[in-house]
Amino acid sequence: MQTLTVIGPGRLGSTLARLARQSGEFEVVDVMARRVEPLRLACDFIGAGRPVSEMRQLAPVDLYLLAVPDAAVAFCARALAAAGVVPAGSVVFHASGVGEASLLQPLAERGAHVASLHPAFSFADPARAVAGFAGTLCALEGDEAACLRLEPFVLALGGRPFRLAAGGKAAYHAALSVASNYLVALTAMAQGLTRQAGVPAELAAPLLGGLMRQTLDNALELGPRAALTGPILRGDVGTVERHLSVLADVELASAYRALGRQTVALAGERLPDEARRQLMALLY
Repeated sequence: MQTLTVIGPGRLGSTLARLARQSGEFEVVDVMARRVEPLRLACDFIGAGRPVSEMRQLAPVDLYLLAVPDAAVAFCARALAAAGVVPAGSVVFHASGVGEASLLQPLAERGAHVASLHPAFSFADPARAVAGFAGTLCALEGDEAACLRLEPFVLALGGRPFRLAAGGKAAYHAALSVASNYLVALTAMAQGLTRQAGVPAELAAPLLGGLMRQTLDNALELGPRAALTGPILRGDVGTVERHLSVLADVELASAYRALGRQTVALAGERLPDEARRQLMALLY
C-alpha cells in the first residue's frame, strides 16, 4: 500500500484523499493545514490522517498532494523543500488548473519527482464530489517518473488520466474556462436580451435551455462546423445588422462582434465572399 499526504485539505484535497483511502490502495498519513478547526473537519471527512500544522512535522511518504490555491503553490513548494522532509524519489504534485509542474522546481532539485494533476470536475461539495467523481478526466503533466506513478493513483480514485503536451497547461485551462465560465456568461447575456424583448421571466430559462442543450449536444457529437446554424452561416447580413441595432450596451455589442467574427471563421468556405466581406465590416 502506498502512502499519501495532503497539504491544503480544502474541497478538492479532501475529496481526493477520501477517494484514495476508500480505494484501499493508499494510506493517508498526514493532513496539513494552518487552522485547527478546518483541519479537524477535513480529517473527519477523509476518515484518516494525522492532523499536522507545520511542514517540519510531516512524515516521509510516497505521494504529496499540494491542494493549495494556485497563487500559493510556488510558496508552498519552497517551504516544503526548505523543511527537508520529502525523501528523494517521492512524488510531489499540485492540483492547479493553470500552473505547471515547474512550480515545484525547488522540490525537484532535492530529488523529488514533480507533476501537476488537474481533474476536470467541480468540487463545490466534497460529499457529492466523492459520489460523482467516477469517470472524471484528469490532466497530467510533469516529469515522466511522476506521471507514471500518478496514472495508477488517478485510476484508483475512479478517474481517467491523460497527458498534456509540454507547455500546454495554460491552453488546457483556457479551454475549460471558455467551455464552463464563458458559457455561463453567454447565458447571462442571452437572458438579458430576453428581458429586453419582453419574454416573461419564467419562460427565459426553458426558452434558452432547450436550444442551448440541443446546440451543445450537436456541437459535441457532430463537431462545431457541422453543428453551426444561424444568420451568419446563411450570410444574412440584414439580420446581423438588426441584432447590432438593439445592443445598446457597449460591452455586450463588443462581445457579440467578437463572437460573430469567430462564427464567420467557423463558417469558412460555406459563406459567399461578398457576404463574408459585408459581415466582417459589420463585426469590426
